[in-house]
Amino acid sequence: MATESVFIIGALAVACVGGIADILTSKIPNRLTYGGMIVAIGAHLVIGGWSGLGASIAGGLIGGGAFFVFFLLHAMGGGDIKLIAAVGCFVGPKLSIEIVLASAIAGGILAIAYALWQRRLKVVLRNVYELVKFHAAVGAESHPSLNLSNQQAVRLPYGVAIAAGVIYAALAFYHRGGI
Repeated sequence: MATESVFIIGALAVACVGGIADILTSKIPNRLTYGGMIVAIGAHLVIGGWSGLGASIAGGLIGGGAFFVFFLLHAMGGGDIKLIAAVGCFVGPKLSIEIVLASAIAGGILAIAYALWQRRLKVVLRNVYELVKFHAAVGAESHPSLNLSNQQAVRLPYGVAIAAGVIYAALAFYHRGGI
């Protein structure tokens, strides 16, 4: 099995465990995310030397950095950021970009499905309109009521979207001749 495949399997394991934990507890454990980062960075260093270390850290920064703005706006939890950063540490920068995009698409689909299931699509669409209007006027600031600080806010287990993004990327990698 190629080294890339081992790292993708590691990313799949961390993402799927994180997604399941997010569904069951609404939390993604630090021991999973930080542990995943340490294992991924260490393995890349041992296998690939300094360039492997750099690729692992770059993947983590791309993964975590892409969604960090949503954390700053109180629109996404810290566990989600750490989970996608850990995944990025496993797969490196190139596949990390693919996973970020696939996770964002999966998150949008999940949000619409969740709103339909909860029979709240109209409310969700109104809130999206309010957020767009607010951020167009104010910029990158947390909305006073439509954020995770509000106990009444709808919380989506975004770890599931991240797991879906990793599964998509793994299947695409396999389809391109990997694994």
